[in-house]
Amino acid sequence: MNTINNLTIQQLRNAADLKEKIASLQKQLSQLLGGGSVAAVAAPKRKMSAAAIAKIRAAQKRRWAKVKGTAATAKPKAAKKSSGKMSAAAKAAVSARMKAYWAARKAAKK
Repeated sequence: MNTINNLTIQQLRNAADLKEKIASLQKQLSQLLGGGSVAAVAAPKRKMSAAAIAKIRAAQKRRWAKVKGTAATAKPKAAKKSSGKMSAAAKAAVSARMKAYWAARKAAKK
């Protein structure tokens, strides 16, 4: 591929004309598609949680501490996640609600 320094004046003019045509075609296309530019069509951004940002920040600090040779802060322990088990009181409450729901449903059918 030719570098810009090796192009003749005629080739440069042709390149500029092509660029203008491409720009006008992209503008027409964006107008047909509803206003947004073709390059702007992308997946929506996702928001990171504060905890995820904190983890990334702490990991980066540890990496830089390693590069600089300074003492790195200890990796924070993750908070304990619940095991997913319900307490006895919660189970009893759910059971009572479901019994009432099914009793009302059964009565509505009769």
